[in-house]
Formats: sequence, structure tokens, C-alpha cells
Amino acid sequence: MMIGGSRLRRMGWAVVLGATFALFLALTFQVRTVKSEVVRAERQIVALERETSRLETEFETRSNQRQLSDWNAVDFGYQAPRADQYLENERQLASLGSLPGPGAPSPIRVARAIDEGELPAMVNPLTGIAELAAKDDEVADEKESGRSLTADMRGSLGQRLAAGVSFQPGAEIAQ
Repeated sequence: MMIGGSRLRRMGWAVVLGATFALFLALTFQVRTVKSEVVRAERQIVALERETSRLETEFETRSNQRQLSDWNAVDFGYQAPRADQYLENERQLASLGSLPGPGAPSPIRVARAIDEGELPAMVNPLTGIAELAAKDDEVADEKESGRSLTADMRGSLGQRLAAGVSFQPGAEIAQ
């Protein structure tokens, strides 16, 4: 009888061990399922927090727009432009101008041309030599080195333009 009882006991232990292992597997799968649901819920929470932040920003922006609109309408009297306020061309724009009031200064028509003699001498900060003197020295250096400016290219730009001389970019200086 002992042999039959010990076999029965061994089979009972095997059944208990199998049932325990099956419950362990079921519990492991249940834990993994709950864990994945927790991760999914955390992701939803993060997404909802981002959405809430975006909506708060939009709400603040729109409330500021409403406040600005109220200020424009009440305090400043601004209104959105209507279709009849748009202009077709420059003439309509010019027709909106008004004549100057009494005692208004006359508009500046043309800038005053300054003669080169009226300008103060410019001094090179590195050498301390006046600009006009430096130009004279350059002309002297060019004459000493054998190079010379053509008569067309001497003088200031204003003098050359007044004389009607044109400079061609491809032309070379005579040597």
C-alpha cells in the first residue's frame, strides 16, 4: 500500500506543480497586459497634456486678439477695411491728398548740390595725410612710374560728367 500511496502522492504533487505553473503563466500574461495598458494610458496622458497646452496657448492668443479688437474698436476707433475702401490705382490714392495748411513749410524738391571746394578735407586715419593731397601724390607717382591718366579721366566725377566724357569699362590706361 505504501507503493500505491507514494505514487498517488507524486502524481498529486505533479498536478499541484502543473496547476501552479499554469497559474503563474496566466498571472504573468495578466501582468504584462496591465503593464501595456498602463504604458498606453501614460502615452494618452502625455498626448492630452500636449493638447491641453496647445489649446491653452490658442485660447490665450484668441483672448488677446479679442482684447486687441476691443481696444481697436473702443479706444482707437479702428475698424476692419471694407471693400469700398480699397483703391484701384495711384490716381485714386493721389486724390486723397490734401493741400498744405497755412504756414506749412514748403516741401523739399531737390537736394542742394555741394561744390567740392566746400567740403572739408578728408584725412586718412592711417597716414594722417589729407585725401586731396594723397590724390595729388598718386598722380605724381603715376607720372614718375611712366603711367599717366588720360585727359578724359582726370578731375572729379562731377567734372567728368559735366564734360560729357564717358568711361568705357574695357578701356585700358595708357602706359
